Amino acid sequence: MSATTQTQPDRYVGRFAPTPSGYLHFGSLVAALASYLDARAVGGSWLLRMEDLDPPREMPGAQQAIVETLERYGFAWDGAMLRQSERQAAYDAVIEQLLDAGLAYACTCSRKQLEAHPGPYPGFCRDARHDLQDAAIRLRVPQREYAFVDRVQGEVRQHLGREVGDFVIRRRDSLIAYQLAVVLDDAWQGVTDVVRGADLLDSTPRQLYLQELLGLPQPRYLHLPLIIQPDGHKLGKSYRSPPLQPHEASPLLLRALRALGQQPPTELDGAPPPLILAWAVQHWKAVRIPRTRTLAEAQLR
Repeated sequence: MSATTQTQPDRYVGRFAPTPSGYLHFGSLVAALASYLDARAVGGSWLLRMEDLDPPREMPGAQQAIVETLERYGFAWDGAMLRQSERQAAYDAVIEQLLDAGLAYACTCSRKQLEAHPGPYPGFCRDARHDLQDAAIRLRVPQREYAFVDRVQGEVRQHLGREVGDFVIRRRDSLIAYQLAVVLDDAWQGVTDVVRGADLLDSTPRQLYLQELLGLPQPRYLHLPLIIQPDGHKLGKSYRSPPLQPHEASPLLLRALRALGQQPPTELDGAPPPLILAWAVQHWKAVRIPRTRTLAEAQLR
């Protein structure tokens, strides 16, 4: 399958979709800001979706803290926030359809068993016809290459059969996998443009396959460079990344703009978040985003 480009849709719908496994950090702010500006700069809608599909990993109070932090940093979204936990019936219905069509199957492989076979899933359960109880659900993938043109990273190609293998769409503990949920929710919410971190770049071909399989529209994609700490670790909720503080909103917004290749003037130093965001919307240029998968945090200070 050859790489394709998409024209700008008449109506832009973007979204920010945090996971409540912790508080927002600077890397989260960069992603939220880019998705917000990319939407608002063309008069589009910007949605907030809480990806709360993994209760064991959810931090108590994180959802409320995320919402409050976004508000204090000047962000305003369109409509009510969607929680993925409210969409369970929709996910289950699609999984049932895929099972009935023979496109998905039960997998009883343990993590320990698969550790001995690194790389693409070896297909142990593909034709085993296991009972669905206490089993994960995997989606059969074709021996095909999927490709797309990312607005920042350029052309991305991945052969699903050779590089990924059949992948999980429902875990053994019955929790829905990210790949399926994000595709169904983006389509259900009418999302036309996905702006997110480059850590999800390699997931996109799987999502393209799901979109094709389910007859869903393909959004445009823009994958942002990840912010890397001096020790080489990605900024994240699970690795000592300090949460965003309300009193740091203005300097961190300016720092995030610089991380995105934008050029805020010194006159904005100390300005309140609404003024910074208003300037940023008016002057947003996605073409200035660095074409790299990582940016060193130390360089942004």
